Amino acid sequence: MKKITVIGTGYVGLVSGAGISDFGHSVTCVDIDESKISSLENGKIPIYEQGLESLVKRNVEAKRLFFSSNVAAEVEKADVVFIAVGTPQDNNGTADISAVLKASETIGSSLNGYKVICTKSTVPIGTGRKVIEAIKNNAGSSAMFDYVSNPEFLREGAAVQDFTHPDRVVIGAETQKAFEFMKDVYHPLYINETPIIHTNIETAEMIKYASNAFLALKISYINEIANFCEEVNADVFHVAKAMGLDGRISPKFLHPGPGYGGSCFPKDTNALASQAESAGVPLKTIQGAIDANTNQKSRMVDKLRILLDDSFNGKRIAVLGLSFKPETDDVRESSSISMISALLNESATVCAYDPVSNDNMSSFFSKVSYQNSVYDAVKDANAAVVMTDWNEFRSMDIPRIKSLMKTAVILDTRNILNITELDENGIVYDNVGRKPRAK
Repeated sequence: MKKITVIGTGYVGLVSGAGISDFGHSVTCVDIDESKISSLENGKIPIYEQGLESLVKRNVEAKRLFFSSNVAAEVEKADVVFIAVGTPQDNNGTADISAVLKASETIGSSLNGYKVICTKSTVPIGTGRKVIEAIKNNAGSSAMFDYVSNPEFLREGAAVQDFTHPDRVVIGAETQKAFEFMKDVYHPLYINETPIIHTNIETAEMIKYASNAFLALKISYINEIANFCEEVNADVFHVAKAMGLDGRISPKFLHPGPGYGGSCFPKDTNALASQAESAGVPLKTIQGAIDANTNQKSRMVDKLRILLDDSFNGKRIAVLGLSFKPETDDVRESSSISMISALLNESATVCAYDPVSNDNMSSFFSKVSYQNSVYDAVKDANAAVVMTDWNEFRSMDIPRIKSLMKTAVILDTRNILNITELDENGIVYDNVGRKPRAK
């Protein structure tokens, strides 16, 4: 058993810390935000993530998981220190690593013996060298540590499952001692023969960015194919299904929609493209995906505008789904933000409903009327737009929806509603890449 300190109690830090404690290690998650630590100590989880609350509770009760706001003290106690602080996008599209470097300085000044310092935060290629320098500058030339890049591959909504049952573990370590330390941290995965990829630091950093950018590229690709399908009387549902049956392609991320969002894909694609541009090797495919994603969000607004005779003015619109994907309350870069902004800017009244994200979206839009159910949201609406593919939206009572709406108009940006049922109930609708019902 190793003593682990995780700096940062956000999405990555909390999931990783709880997951590592479940492997049998003693883990302390630390944060300079004392109110967040106090909430965690009182059993309050700051994010909505399936299985996380029970994972935290189980390991706190087993006395393997602890919380503290004293970063320096917990670094001193640790064998391994994980950096899992935020790296938000700055004004020029690159990742802001100031919090990573600040944590590194604290680590350096708190070194009291050999430790492995490991970055979990998503950082630009080359950040590891800066972390090493920051630690040395604050610890002195006699500092004993190894540095490791250990990127996370956690899907919001399935993060606990992804951490405990990963496709692979990437360890960017340049000494065998550090690699063996990390193998011990992930011992349950190692004995279960989870692939553990040993690389140098820069390669590990690149793997994270390259993986996320590829998935974003795949989403943008199928979205553009869907848009083309609409012009040539093809059905993207069947196109994507047939493509996915090809083992070289796979069906994952071949689901057209309103554009990707969340805390990772927009930030990571921009950061990778910006860094590559600075290095003189522009990534034209990734820039294309970024541009296509921006266009896709605008296209959804245009689709709704056409359904409403080219005007939102004075119309009441129900927005169903606010999070960027189901099973999370994260609304960062959600396509719903673009949709609601356009509606409010053109003098529409917006009623919205999401199973878990109403409060988070209210920090963006105070003038939206947030409702407690789908049926409350669509009452007297001129149109409804499905923005997130929550399961409860798949099973909506369409006749009831029609009876509640002022005009039966639905834009299904996630292609989760049954076209036949919409037709049978006389709903005027549109979707993404499938044939709409004519008005």
